[in-house]
Amino acid sequence: MGRADSTGRHGAWGAVAVVLLVGVHLVRGGAEELRAAGPPQPLAAAAPGGTRADAALLAPAPASVSEAETDPLPASPPVRVRVPAVRVDAPVTAVGLDAEGWIEAPPPEDDRLAGWFTGAVTPGERGTAVVVGHVDTPSGPAVFYELGAVGRGSRVEVLRRDGRTAVFTVYGVEVVPKEGFPARRVYADSGRPELRLITCGGTYTEEGGYEGNVVVSARLTEVR
Repeated sequence: MGRADSTGRHGAWGAVAVVLLVGVHLVRGGAEELRAAGPPQPLAAAAPGGTRADAALLAPAPASVSEAETDPLPASPPVRVRVPAVRVDAPVTAVGLDAEGWIEAPPPEDDRLAGWFTGAVTPGERGTAVVVGHVDTPSGPAVFYELGAVGRGSRVEVLRRDGRTAVFTVYGVEVVPKEGFPARRVYADSGRPELRLITCGGTYTEEGGYEGNVVVSARLTEVR
């Protein structure tokens, strides 16, 4: 991995180097922390066939979303993320990779905290930014508990350290399996400023935890 620059992000080659590794640790870590009975699942994960990779495939963005795209922003770390449709309003901390090469989840003792992955771009930059969060902890629902209920067209607002707010519009929500996580597709650089919100999802078992991830995909459509 390349050395982090002053914004806390790695160079482009570093993001490519970990693209096949990231995205699974949040599921694995969450499974270790869940209550024995298993908490309710996000709505999208509870849908029929919810753990299949094609259960809610990402669809092309509506024309109105594409036409509203805005220019990329310079780098600036996120400090807060808001998803009004599901009442998410959370501070953001930086997270990296653990010793085994997985994305670290935010500390479970603060279940209202989201984590920005420093190996990718900052939200609003050209490329794909990644923000993760727990679906639940031993004490109950966590910051991204309702992420699976987000619909296309919903807004995601990311407040940045530079005082600007990057506003993204959701164009896809899916549940992807833990085994064979489609990292290249999920984290691909489309040439536009995009955002992925990720949490645990899919079928839950006491033995294995969650079988998948809820992935919300959005692109930058406004800057305030």
